[in-house]
Amino acid sequence: MILPIVAYGDPVLRKMGVDIDKDYPNLEQLIADMFDTMNNALGVGLAAPQIGRAIRLFIVDTKPFAERDEDDEDDDEFTPEERAQLEEFKQVFINARIVEEEGEEWAFNEGCLSIPKIREDVYRKPKLRIKYLDEKFVEHDKVFEGLIARVIQHEYDHIEGKLFTDKISPLRRRMIQGKLNDISKGKVQIGYKMRFPVK
Repeated sequence: MILPIVAYGDPVLRKMGVDIDKDYPNLEQLIADMFDTMNNALGVGLAAPQIGRAIRLFIVDTKPFAERDEDDEDDDEFTPEERAQLEEFKQVFINARIVEEEGEEWAFNEGCLSIPKIREDVYRKPKLRIKYLDEKFVEHDKVFEGLIARVIQHEYDHIEGKLFTDKISPLRRRMIQGKLNDISKGKVQIGYKMRFPVK
């Protein structure tokens, strides 16, 4: 089932997510609905706060990045190995904790399904180590790099009550504040279901 995505300005996007256990109500269905919702909105990640739940759950599927690069013959952004990794990476993260991030920060133009039509360059470290549970509640302790790490960091921020707009300069934030306010009021044209806090 496709769920409405919560728009910028909703208090749930600022809440610290709480841990969940295997008995969380209808968890399997919730995860399936999150994938349906993310795919319908052409996203590469979605966190539970974005569908109105302040819990430590997010999903990532980087396949669209690989497909986008493949379609553009003039702009071969990824090596064949990188494309293969992006093509295959699909993961559920439950109760995740980033243990460390390392490397020299690099800029990437990020967007967010909760903040449609706005994209900004965001600096993040290229490598991270993260501990998490998968959908079967199996524990993992893994290192990710590059674009996959970037998507994980973005979604992880959501379960910490943070948004990518928190990571841009105060000047840039002031420049886009009007657009952010419009999103809160539902004054934005989008191709997927949203829930607006001020409508």
